[in-house]
Amino acid sequence: MLNANHAALFFTVAMLAVTTYFLFGSIPLLILKHDNTMDAKFIRSFYITYFKFAIVAATAAAISYTFAARPALALGAASIAILTLVLRYRFIPQMDQLGSEIRDNNLMAIPDFRKIHKTAILLNATQLMTVLGGLSLM
Repeated sequence: MLNANHAALFFTVAMLAVTTYFLFGSIPLLILKHDNTMDAKFIRSFYITYFKFAIVAATAAAISYTFAARPALALGAASIAILTLVLRYRFIPQMDQLGSEIRDNNLMAIPDFRKIHKTAILLNATQLMTVLGGLSLM
């Protein structure tokens, strides 16, 4: 029988899997020059997918931790879900704008796009470390 603790464990593993998969998938994308719209579109779609999976996994983890009577972990997972939602609505429009500028041959947009990409990787790594750190509280 699946109880709240099992669900919390399942969704914690889901958060770890999603975060790790997309972290390790995003780092090799840095080899792209980011100098054409296809690179920008691919990276953008990669992060849209990540944000969707991460928000669902973190929200489900927060709910399951609440039912498992683990308020600190529920708060942590909810914080990750909220942060991911904020990042999604901050980074994707910037990527859209910079992708348009790259298409219009604005060479200054390329380093800005790479900076957003690197920032997203750093924040993704921070989320992974947060989830791993939370495991010590389980």
